[in-house]
Amino acid sequence: MLSGPVDHANAIVSIHPGTGGTDAKDWAEMLQRMFMRWCQAHGYKTDIIDFQESDDAGIDSVTFTVEGPYAFGYLRSEHGVHRLVRISPFDANARRQTAFAAVEVTPDIEDEIDIVVKDEDLETTTMRAGGKGGQNVNKVETAVRMKHIPSGIVVVCRAERSQLQNRRMALKMVKSKLYEQELARREAQNATYQATKSEIAWGHQVRSYVLAPYRLVKDLRTSHETGNVDGVLDGDLDPFIEAYLLAAAGGTLRKGGVAEAVEAD
Repeated sequence: MLSGPVDHANAIVSIHPGTGGTDAKDWAEMLQRMFMRWCQAHGYKTDIIDFQESDDAGIDSVTFTVEGPYAFGYLRSEHGVHRLVRISPFDANARRQTAFAAVEVTPDIEDEIDIVVKDEDLETTTMRAGGKGGQNVNKVETAVRMKHIPSGIVVVCRAERSQLQNRRMALKMVKSKLYEQELARREAQNATYQATKSEIAWGHQVRSYVLAPYRLVKDLRTSHETGNVDGVLDGDLDPFIEAYLLAAAGGTLRKGGVAEAVEAD
């Protein structure tokens, strides 16, 4: 189940809210907590390399690394759009709301393959890394925004204290994403990974988390489901990960879509 060419590698996880307004931003933060709890339970080391707090609630985005044996092999099962249905705590009329968040999982393979990035292909800008905090806002331009011109890849790193450290991490992320694109082009060698990548479109969610009017978490690719919603949101992802890896190894993954999502709802 973990025989992919980069399954043994560390992982880089990014979470971005989608449709759903404030609920989506809150949902993105809930997903971050869920993955952090899973990593903690399995002894994986995590390090946040980019974090954007929302002005109202939740987060605008987060990117973190996961270090440990087969981190990417396990977490590639979480790549895709995750859907939440609940009574919104941000709605004064307590109406049922649906929110989406996209989870991107890429392998951290900088030291394992030869990805050449020319200096002339990079466009690097700096900015202040501070956010809320009044006088504590960072007045030094330590944050780095890096664009790889040929591919159009753009990454931002603001977590480290020095600009040099942020540059190094940004370059690492660019190389990781370039390798990810190369994997996607090698369909014959990595068909399962390519199929997973196709799931990142809105309306093609991979898993639904329903908190109201009933409680159910259902994976639309494997049909694995559980009513223990609180356990899943607390990081109990192993049954879903195992079901995904078994289905991927056996070639029985199903493509999640709008029709299946409505049925699950």
